[in-house]
Amino acid sequence: MNQQDIIKEIGQIRSIMEKSSKFISISGLSGVLIGTYALIGAALAYLTVYGFKSQFGYRDYFVTDEIVIVKLLVIALTVLFVSIVTGVLMARRKAKRINQSIWNAASRSLLFAVAVPLMTGGIFSLMVFARGYYGLLASSLLIFYGLALAAASNFTFKEVKWLGIFEIILGLLALACPGYGLWFWAFGFGVLHIIYGLIVYKKYE
Repeated sequence: MNQQDIIKEIGQIRSIMEKSSKFISISGLSGVLIGTYALIGAALAYLTVYGFKSQFGYRDYFVTDEIVIVKLLVIALTVLFVSIVTGVLMARRKAKRINQSIWNAASRSLLFAVAVPLMTGGIFSLMVFARGYYGLLASSLLIFYGLALAAASNFTFKEVKWLGIFEIILGLLALACPGYGLWFWAFGFGVLHIIYGLIVYKKYE
């Protein structure tokens, strides 16, 4: 056995170990699509609050208006639902292509790692929302989502950790800059997701 054969064997062993310990069925293109959904949702939210008639930065409506709150909730839940469906369907498609089960030890570990910070963040955000502290929603969602990604990075691509770190930084900046939460939210869930998706797609797919 020559040196090239040994290197090839080592590469195959490494690939098998990676498939068994990490969930690599996450699609880079799904990140791009999810980021696009977030940007569309942010644009709709902006129009819902600021409208088409606003001049010199004044709003047509206020977030405290009941009808505005309902519309923003519908937009947010729609973006969340479509993003989850897209992520699952494209992960299943990629798993089938690389001959990996979408439900295995790695995906279960990944799900548990993200469940704790995501559920905590979801409950915290609902409490913030119920008390009317709407200015804290964008920052809390970004921070807890970033923590979830950082935890998930141990069971999938290392790029997920950096995405999580940047999400946390944006969340802290949103907390320090009240009134600009929607812009930080759009950049974090939209632009960063698109950049991450393109990197993963180019590097691994």
